[in-house]
Amino acid sequence: MADTGIFATTAEVQRKAGANASATSNVEAYINDFITQAESFINVVTRNNWSDDYAALNADVKGILKEAASNLAAIYVLNYDLSGVSDRIAIEDRINLLMTRFWDCMDALTD
Repeated sequence: MADTGIFATTAEVQRKAGANASATSNVEAYINDFITQAESFINVVTRNNWSDDYAALNADVKGILKEAASNLAAIYVLNYDLSGVSDRIAIEDRINLLMTRFWDCMDALTD
């Protein structure tokens, strides 16, 4: 299977999910789905279809879209199954950081 997202890749999401992510959700099939959902959410909330215009965007905007999509998809990976997590606070801290940066990106995209 290959990456199907426009803004981010499986590897980028896996790096952000980090250690102790669910082995079930931290695979390409799940991550492709999470990225698609993140991209759609970004497009709708910002009221701009970045997916259709992606090739024409400059590198800075592409970088913000990449960060936003990979952050949200990594949150989905981490949140999928917390039952085997021994240090829940560390995972929650990671999710909080990813969520804060996601919304920072969304603010930049809507300006």
